[in-house]
Amino acid sequence: LSAAVLTPAYGQSDDWEIVLNGRAVHLHASRSWNEKNWGLGVEREFNRDGRWVKVALANGFLDSVDHPSYMAGGGVKRRFRVFSDRLYVDVGVVGFLMTREDVNHNRPFPGLLPALTIGGKRLAVNLTYLPESAMDRVTNANRNDPSLNGILFIQFKLAAALFRPTVRREWLASRTDTEQQ
Repeated sequence: LSAAVLTPAYGQSDDWEIVLNGRAVHLHASRSWNEKNWGLGVEREFNRDGRWVKVALANGFLDSVDHPSYMAGGGVKRRFRVFSDRLYVDVGVVGFLMTREDVNHNRPFPGLLPALTIGGKRLAVNLTYLPESAMDRVTNANRNDPSLNGILFIQFKLAAALFRPTVRREWLASRTDTEQQ
């Protein structure tokens, strides 16, 4: 997987990011759900310098009931730049196909969710919200937890270039120079 992400034949490595799935916050839940949705994925941005950024993504993670879940898809987000190019906020939607053991016997099903990304060139945070109505329609979760109002998903994105030894050394050196000043 990392070879495919880092190989220039698949696009410039600066366009690829490693996605670390980390947390799912089950809003107003009365039952205990798995909120440590550990997993790994990739994301590629297209036209990252434009106002509208398209993304392709795929990842696997542990879902809310501790089963492996997989998804792949794409999206479009409106990019707002803060402090010139140092920080950005993306707002948009992500469409995907996903598998879950407890939904349709692991057969792929479609989804479309709102997405927010806040970040910079090398590190960002993805936030996605699954509203109660969509969650219950797909998983029937409200039968198990009637007070559940939705789920907020949190992911971290790291530039794949950070995993190239020369880039990592340069980045660490620039951090050291900044701290010494």
